Amino acid sequence: MKRVTKDFIDAYDGRVIHASRSYSNRVAVGIPMTGIIRCEWMLARYGQVIPCNWSQVEILHFIQPYAPVKFQVADARNIIATTVVEEGFEWLFFIDHDVMLTPTTVLRWNAKMLKKKVPVWSGLYFTKSVPSEPLVYRGRGNSYYTDWKIGDEVWADGIPMGCTVIHSSILKAIYKESESYKLGDRVVRKIFNTPAKVFYDPENNTWFNSTGTEDLEWCNRVIDEGIFKKAGWPEYQKRKYPFLIDTNIFCKHIDFDGTQYPSCGEETPFIRKK
Repeated sequence: MKRVTKDFIDAYDGRVIHASRSYSNRVAVGIPMTGIIRCEWMLARYGQVIPCNWSQVEILHFIQPYAPVKFQVADARNIIATTVVEEGFEWLFFIDHDVMLTPTTVLRWNAKMLKKKVPVWSGLYFTKSVPSEPLVYRGRGNSYYTDWKIGDEVWADGIPMGCTVIHSSILKAIYKESESYKLGDRVVRKIFNTPAKVFYDPENNTWFNSTGTEDLEWCNRVIDEGIFKKAGWPEYQKRKYPFLIDTNIFCKHIDFDGTQYPSCGEETPFIRKK
């Protein structure tokens, strides 16, 4: 009978053999989610073309033991962003659980990461509504920006977070100036916040209700608090529209019924005529 060698035992007895090198902390993929996704989302997410010699780490904000059920989106983003800063990742890639990527998203993002010319950018997607509107903003209170075509790289002062890449230097600068708060048994920084304020104007004897979304609130904070300059990107602090939207990455917004938005041809005016 042939003698059983140690190599044979190591290979077949179920032991885990750890590599001597750790993974590269280059990209963290953060996915705030409720716990339910459509199969179309999964196929789009895991059907990505991945560049050669690439490394990534998934941070899934699922219903963890330290997180309450019915978690707020801003809190989910804070768990992810805090992890990115504290564990030393270079880039954060937010993918929302209802935003379907195009197959070449990661390839285009990798090219931008290698150039290191832009600290924050996003793909394009529309609201989950009828009619559906593009989430491209220049200014507040004036609806969406219209002077662009699909395929353009558009500069804006407000972008969504559902398909967005952020350099860690931006998150570190905000992290330093953000208060700590506790979520379950974990302490995180309030990097993102969902605005909800009610205040009284005694001169006009009027109550005001101010609400919004965490993505535009974050964009406002980055601009208003000089975060670009503090993070080492002073040229972007001087820009009126410092955030980039790459409309080549035209994502679909999907609801739990499987409807993909825009669903009624609302993207037609933004298609370039040949």
